[in-house]
Amino acid sequence: MQLTKLHTAILLGLLPTTSVFAAGLDRSGQSIQAFLQPGNYAEAAITVIDPDVKGQAINQQNVNDMADDYYFPSAAIKVQATDKISLGLIYDQPYGADAQYGLENPVFSQNGQGTKVEVRTENLTGLIGYQPTKNWNFYAGPIWQTVEADIALRGMAYKNSGYNIKVDKEEAWGWLAGAAYQIPEIALKAAITYRSEIEHNATAHESFGLGLLKVPTSTLQATTPQSVNIDLQTGIAKNTLAFANIRWVHWDQFAVTPTALKAKSGFNLIDYSDDQWSANVGLGHKFNDKWSGSALISYDTGAGNPVTTLGPTEGYWGIGLGGQFSPAENYFVQAGARYMWLGDAKAQTGGTVVGEFNDNTALAYTLKFGYRF
Repeated sequence: MQLTKLHTAILLGLLPTTSVFAAGLDRSGQSIQAFLQPGNYAEAAITVIDPDVKGQAINQQNVNDMADDYYFPSAAIKVQATDKISLGLIYDQPYGADAQYGLENPVFSQNGQGTKVEVRTENLTGLIGYQPTKNWNFYAGPIWQTVEADIALRGMAYKNSGYNIKVDKEEAWGWLAGAAYQIPEIALKAAITYRSEIEHNATAHESFGLGLLKVPTSTLQATTPQSVNIDLQTGIAKNTLAFANIRWVHWDQFAVTPTALKAKSGFNLIDYSDDQWSANVGLGHKFNDKWSGSALISYDTGAGNPVTTLGPTEGYWGIGLGGQFSPAENYFVQAGARYMWLGDAKAQTGGTVVGEFNDNTALAYTLKFGYRF
């Protein structure tokens, strides 16, 4: 079953590129699909997430939607320097959190302020690949990562401590390595990519009493987890491609433990108990030389239950649809949407359950531009 270059280019663009609302702090899914594209290639994308997460606290009062909408961009460029050497650079925001509890429930609010969390990370991944034959590609490279956070804990769930922490932007290095095998004539491709954990030692500014009681600046140690991505695809019929992405993230025993918070309250700021497994499985179909579409089913196990109050869901099931318009052979525009049923979860602080969050959902939208040169 031979596929034309245009056919292959269209269908490759339909592969999933984001984990959208995944376990733990996972966001982008850390795909390297752009680097595995043939020839010279560049892309830019933006994903918008609209979650709706409601629950009930231990005082039997409702908790209104506490999950803020957020977006994250991504971009990549790949250059085939020689017949055997390829170079790449990928930007994404792999981990993060955005939450804002309302003032309606004193379990998560205090003195006219609600619990709030903002966590941001950025990655720049450099890649060099070696292709000894047209079928094999071995690649590796460094990862430059930054992390920063601004978190405020309010309410009875946190003993009315009025705790604040601001983590200054800090950078650290990691690495990745992987291998891919392909048979271009039938659009068969399999790739496995390992990313190392990255250890951060960031400056943290903690305070209690709504900012009135400041404590000495400390060093916050946090390690973003190691992960493995497996990407599979193959042509299964005329103009039709099947694909799958499987991802493992080592969240088990992950914890963020600020010095003053641990000393005063005895609990971690963020922690998870299980590893995350997620999968996207779907089909892509070419309707004509300009239009193609895709459909996928998604699953994420979550990272353990009970979970942190700063992200009280446990995994999800999801369905997605995507479309792609290619005005010419060398560029395309892609748009997609995904609807997710978020897993029920119990939210805890210091080992004590303080709320339950059930029957929640999220919507995700992605827009991508791709160009071959």
